[in-house]
Amino acid sequence: MKFATAFGGAVLAIGIGLGGVIAAPAAAGRSDVRGVLDQVDYAAVVTRHKGRFGGQTITYTATVEGLSVTTAAAEGARIVSFAYTRDRSDPAKRPVMFLFNGGPIVASQYLHIGGIGPKRVAYPDDVKADPSTFALVDNISSPLDAVDMVFVDPASTGFSRVARGTDPRAYFSVKADAAQFVAYIRAWLKAHGRERSPVYLMGESYGTNRAAEIAGQLADSAQPLKLAGIFLYGQAANIVEYSQRPANVISYVASLPTIAAIAYYHGKADRRGRSLETFLADARSFAKGDYLTTLYQGSAASDADRRRVADHLAEFSGISADWYLANDLKITKERYRVELLRDRGLLLGRSDARYTAPITEQGNGPDPADVLAHAVQRFMPVYLREDLKVDWKKPYVPAVEIGSLDDWIWGDGSSPFADWPYYKGISKMMLLNPDFRLLIGNGIYDTQTTMGAAELLANQSGWDSARVTLRYYDGGHTGYSVAATAKAIGDDIRALVR
Repeated sequence: MKFATAFGGAVLAIGIGLGGVIAAPAAAGRSDVRGVLDQVDYAAVVTRHKGRFGGQTITYTATVEGLSVTTAAAEGARIVSFAYTRDRSDPAKRPVMFLFNGGPIVASQYLHIGGIGPKRVAYPDDVKADPSTFALVDNISSPLDAVDMVFVDPASTGFSRVARGTDPRAYFSVKADAAQFVAYIRAWLKAHGRERSPVYLMGESYGTNRAAEIAGQLADSAQPLKLAGIFLYGQAANIVEYSQRPANVISYVASLPTIAAIAYYHGKADRRGRSLETFLADARSFAKGDYLTTLYQGSAASDADRRRVADHLAEFSGISADWYLANDLKITKERYRVELLRDRGLLLGRSDARYTAPITEQGNGPDPADVLAHAVQRFMPVYLREDLKVDWKKPYVPAVEIGSLDDWIWGDGSSPFADWPYYKGISKMMLLNPDFRLLIGNGIYDTQTTMGAAELLANQSGWDSARVTLRYYDGGHTGYSVAATAKAIGDDIRALVR
């Protein structure tokens, strides 16, 4: 088992990226939980800024502060967030969004300066560009004109720490992790007189599982808090449905649109003059029709049916029909990363398959797309020091090392692949608030959390389709690294809160 990306993050031998941001390897930014016990108890740092967002020039206040929360009799933490609030706005009407990444134990820096906050890392459109050309720039696509944003780091990441006497592992579970966010959201709203503000959440990767659990806990509490909406980006809330066990035929159906997008990008697909949009529509139609039917039949399918399906798979994926016939008409996403550009000696990025790197003799290698995360990690200390004027001596911890899936308590099952119904938390919030809206977004080149998985979640959770918006974006797991996608995400957040 390799535990190096995904869910902040893991990638299992069965070829599933578990969501999560592209967290750094242990030697490049992750921390053992035993090394982050000391609390950061500094006074809040408040700075004033001006920027242009959504075509408007606004002044805003940045506040870096810690609030102490208690989630159980013997459990507490001081959670530090980065809040950006527009000046001269009505706090009773001004919406506020709480944003967090995945991990499960990863700081919010990827959403924060990766693409949503008032500053973002600017990546060239050329995926082969030298990382030294990356820069931290004003983020004109940030939705700060429309919504205040609070980037929250879970206990033991960023500057957030557990209380003295609390074992950091007390928060290593689906329920306890969400409980600290529930407590923090309530504490922040009260501390800033924002109890009447419309409240939204944005979670990325495992953060989408967290957001769903937060929604359920808020709905079930003695004093329910009505969320106005949630943005699930790179969602993993139905990971049990799309994990690629050999017999889970639906997972191969769900993965095909993403595989088709990757083949199209790298010039390996049989495009036949089709635009990307038309090509992906054809891939989805085939996946949900002939492909699903034939996979379901398994060994009972005729040779003629298998050959026809294999030919179509070759058309959409760039992998030969003979390969598919020899491999039961299935290819995992992890195998696809190795096979598609094998003739060029290249490995596809896991979190963003536009990126490639030379493949090792063992047929693997580091995720070529890690260059995106490494840039965020490089610029975050600079941003803290130069823009936010934070000179705290304690380290900003990007992530806490999680050795295996067993280190996290998933609820009724022993892993995220157990039947853990994250989506029901959102269902409870929809029932509580008839005006609640859900936005589900996904990068089209993300092999960890795929477009098909997002469509499954939207269509199979029993939600009112009129209250759910499904969006696909150019890019990968951190699609906001693409300037046009950062703008599209900002515009979609504006639409959600308005």
